Amino acid sequence: MQQISSYRDLRVWQQAMQLTTDVYRLTHSFPKHELYGLTNQLRRASISVPSNIAEGKGHRSDKEFVQFLYHARSSLLEVETQLQLASRLQYVSEQQVAKLLEQSTSVATNLNALINAISRRTESASRRKLTTTD
Repeated sequence: MQQISSYRDLRVWQQAMQLTTDVYRLTHSFPKHELYGLTNQLRRASISVPSNIAEGKGHRSDKEFVQFLYHARSSLLEVETQLQLASRLQYVSEQQVAKLLEQSTSVATNLNALINAISRRTESASRRKLTTTD
């Protein structure tokens, strides 16, 4: 497994940043009365995804990192829900939402892959440690 030195090197963080940028651009056209409602909620949930990835990468243990990746995944589900609501309220077109949901699916796939890779590495290290102490 290639060693990643910075959260900025993580493809999933880069994808999450692009999704957040696209969410900000999309919500710019929301009705002004939603500024402190759905606009704010959607922006906050979207920025939480790359923020949790970055914060988790800054922790010392893989176990902590995985916890933050789970938080990022939860925020991603919030984004998806809020995008679907925006579509139902007709603030955005179905095509716009479909594009962002596709991006979200890609981020989720990569989050899951990273969680699984770190979990396997952690389990393998634990087994090696048990074997060498027996």
